[in-house]
Amino acid sequence: MKEIRDIKLDSSTKIVDLIKMFSDTGGFTAKKLATASEIMEKIFSECELKLLSFPACIISTGTRGIIKDIIKKKLFDIIITTCGTLDHDFARCFKPYYQGHFMADDRELHRRRIHRLGNVFIPFDNYGKIIEDRLQPVLKEIYNSGKKEMSTHEFVWEIGKRIRNEDSIIYWCYRNNIPMIIPGITDGAFGTQLAIFMQDHPDFRIDAFKDEKYLMERMFGEIKAGALMIGGGISKHHVIWWSAFIDGLEYAVQLSTAPEWDGSLSGARTREAITWGKIKEEARHITVEGDATVLLPLLLARFL
Repeated sequence: MKEIRDIKLDSSTKIVDLIKMFSDTGGFTAKKLATASEIMEKIFSECELKLLSFPACIISTGTRGIIKDIIKKKLFDIIITTCGTLDHDFARCFKPYYQGHFMADDRELHRRRIHRLGNVFIPFDNYGKIIEDRLQPVLKEIYNSGKKEMSTHEFVWEIGKRIRNEDSIIYWCYRNNIPMIIPGITDGAFGTQLAIFMQDHPDFRIDAFKDEKYLMERMFGEIKAGALMIGGGISKHHVIWWSAFIDGLEYAVQLSTAPEWDGSLSGARTREAITWGKIKEEARHITVEGDATVLLPLLLARFL
């Protein structure tokens, strides 16, 4: 057995040193985060295919900057997320979001035309209206360029090509040719704007099955793969579902606030995926319980 060691901090302590101390502290989530850091090192140094999944909510927060830097530095090969990631990333290229609080009067916010996303305040005009005003001309430009049928990741690249905003996740996916796959492309403001555009341009198509074909080509056979999964839902499921076709992930880290007994993909621990052949029996894997807006910067600081 290893002896528990006390954490010793001072004003010069670096994040990387703190994470190393976590590995000797026992503790609870701290020890898990240290293990996750070790697994991430293995993913970045050993895996030929590295996957990242996350939900849109964190893109409304400053954690967007961490995701942007991950993509800018090409740490992952495939990104899988939800439609709201496009919504928030695109909208924030043109309009700000604001710090709010959980206990705000939601009826008053509605009267003042302010959306609340947790403790983030988003004026109506800074979300739906700005997306419509800015996206429709971009869709027209893409259409006129001859691009009329695309996968979701090809569509993201076409948007990124035209944004040219270095704070944007979409832009860096385009710039680095990293596919951002969005299985639920209709579930958000972008999806609605696409439906509106298609009414007048019926030959314009976003074909999610082209993404499936792409994944089929990339994730088949003997491939050493690792994944960082934030939360759950369709994004996590798409990562682990396709991982079954390469006989499971070699390494996996999940960050989640959900309890296991709620039956969700967010709550399901990584060990459950072993029973489906989505994570190898001998894999190194861990679920770290906690808020990704806190854990993700701590986990990835040493790699950025």
